[in-house]
Formats: sequence, C-alpha cells, structure tokens
Amino acid sequence: MQVYDRKNKSYYEDVQYGGGFLKKLYGTAFGRFIMPLVLSRPISKIGGVYTDTFFSKPAIKGFITKNKIDMSEYVPKKYKSLNDFFTREIKAEKRPMDVSEDSFVSLADSKLSCYPIDEKNQIQIKGNLYTVPELVGDKVDLSGYEGGKCLVFRLSVDDYHRYGFPDSGRIKKTYPIKGRLHTVCDISSNYKVYQENSRVVTVLETDHFGEMIVIEVGALMVGRIVNHDLQSFSKGQEKGHFRLGGSTIVVLVKDGQLVLEPDISEHLEKGLEVKLRYHETIGSASRS
Repeated sequence: MQVYDRKNKSYYEDVQYGGGFLKKLYGTAFGRFIMPLVLSRPISKIGGVYTDTFFSKPAIKGFITKNKIDMSEYVPKKYKSLNDFFTREIKAEKRPMDVSEDSFVSLADSKLSCYPIDEKNQIQIKGNLYTVPELVGDKVDLSGYEGGKCLVFRLSVDDYHRYGFPDSGRIKKTYPIKGRLHTVCDISSNYKVYQENSRVVTVLETDHFGEMIVIEVGALMVGRIVNHDLQSFSKGQEKGHFRLGGSTIVVLVKDGQLVLEPDISEHLEKGLEVKLRYHETIGSASRS
C-alpha cells in the first residue's frame, strides 16, 4: 500500500510488520487450517501475558531499531516490559493541536482512508461490502448516517498507540462486541475484519460535528482495547490505548457534518492512504 506522508509531503510504501508470517497464515492451506487457533482470544491473551512481564523487556531495543522509532518524541521512562514501552507517552509539544472550535483533529498517529456511506447504510471498504449495523451491532439508532463518511485510521506497530477524541462533547453509549483477531492489513482483505474482529463501539455527541460513532477494532495480538471511564471529554483528550500490535479506529460521521482538508481529499481520491499525526487537523465542520 502506498502512503502519502502529509507532514513531509512525500510518498512511501508501507511495509507490514511480520509480513512473512502473515503471508504463510493467510496464503497457505496449512496457515488457513491453523488460523482459528492463531486468531483466538486465548492465544492473544497468552501473548499479552508475556509482553506484560519483564521477560519481554530485552525485546524493546530491537523493536525500536527495526521500526525506526524516534525516541526523542517520547517522555523519558525506564520501561518494565514490551507492553509498557508500546503504550509509551508522547511529549505534548510533539503533537500540537489546532484549538479552533470547528476543527476535526486526528484521533491517532495513523494512516487514514475514507469511504462513503451509501443511501442503504452500506460501505465498501477494501473490496468488502459492510453495512453499518454489521460494524456497530443493533444497539444504536443509525438514522442520518446515510450519505455520511466512514473514516478508517489504521495504526502500525511503529505508531503511537494512544488515541483521543476529534472534538469536545459527551459519551452517549459504549459497549464491546466480541469476535476474532484478524490482522487489519491488506493481506486479510478476503475477510470482513471490521465485522469479524473484536471491537469497542462508542457513540459520541460532539459539540461541533453532531453524533458520531467511534469503533476501536482489535487485531492479531491486540486483544486488549483499554478505554478510560469518561462521560464527557474535550477535543484531543486521550480516550484510551491499544496494547501490543497494530490496529484500527473506524469513525462514522453523519451526512453533511465534516469537510476534509483539500490535500487529504485529493490523495484519498487517488486510492492512497494519508499518514497523519495525533491532533493534526484533518477537516472542519460543514458550513452548509
């Protein structure tokens, strides 16, 4: 997948972490045979237990080197485990935020793609057709989402794995949906990962963009989505974090509520993902 780096105004090919293993898992008969076991929550939990212990600490140095992580961006700390490192805190000055009332800020360091929600509340994401009820379940009134936008923020293992709110407001409802733990990269495109994977659905009432739905999607070796217990929030406030691995946040915005920045729209229309930084302005409230 080619990605446009908005900050540096450059292009690069995104390399999937653990790509060799994933090709064998998704691309061979034996891999598909053992896939239910590999993608199960117990296996993910076992991996999570290991990465929470000091036994995983020696892996941190290699992880930093292999993924070219700039540690000058993060608050200095002696990490106790790989997961402790993975949920590291970034220096506030490294992710400045536009405080304008009508700005919509990026939820995370991520690669953005965007898909229209049609008049039947259907979304075509990477070749797979989803309905909005398939993504969020049956606990939400979905009127008004027809014609809206589906924003997909894909996080890689080298990204900052804390995420926040795009606007100020309050939480109307939140609930988990149990499922499997497919990888969310292109190699799993034959599977409806945003419907099959474990996820947490949160309905927000925002101050400048109306109601929207935020869906944190678990992925391979990312069985844990940790959200703070909040009732109201400010723009850019931390909502939670993913444990080890890369994962995805899907945001559903109602029709006419959000206008994306022109340079982002231009590259998304070319079929590229756009690399974003946490708190970066990606759009504004519609004036119509």
